Amino acid sequence: MRRTALVIGTLLFGIGAVMAQQEVAVQQQNLMKAQGKDMYGVFGKILKGEIPYDQAAVDAALADLEVQVTKIATTFTPNPKQDVKGASFGASQKIWKNKSDFESKIPPVSKAIAEQKGTIKDSASLKTAYDAIQDKCTGCHDDYRVKLK
Repeated sequence: MRRTALVIGTLLFGIGAVMAQQEVAVQQQNLMKAQGKDMYGVFGKILKGEIPYDQAAVDAALADLEVQVTKIATTFTPNPKQDVKGASFGASQKIWKNKSDFESKIPPVSKAIAEQKGTIKDSASLKTAYDAIQDKCTGCHDDYRVKLK
């Protein structure tokens, strides 16, 4: 009876650890999706002509993006050692092998966002801002994002 209880306890502990890792991976993915919503769901759709230019939406997306980027270092502190089930992209294990390089890529993104504040007034200036921010995002994605499917 004790052996059964020990086995069940061990299994439950293991399942809990796996679920906790999955939760961390989901938090990391949600942070990236929030940034993607600003970049592609607002800026990208405006630039593609899918939605009309809306200064309030652009300003809100830029402000949200600025806040979300500050959360990257802390959100990626724990290593979940797994990807979100069914996700298209995941975090490379290289993040935790070279954490200082990963974190060094965050300030240039924040700086690019800060430099665009107050400069976006129309689709043309949005395109300039989008390219400047995206260029800094790509620097990290090229090294630390993994295509899963």
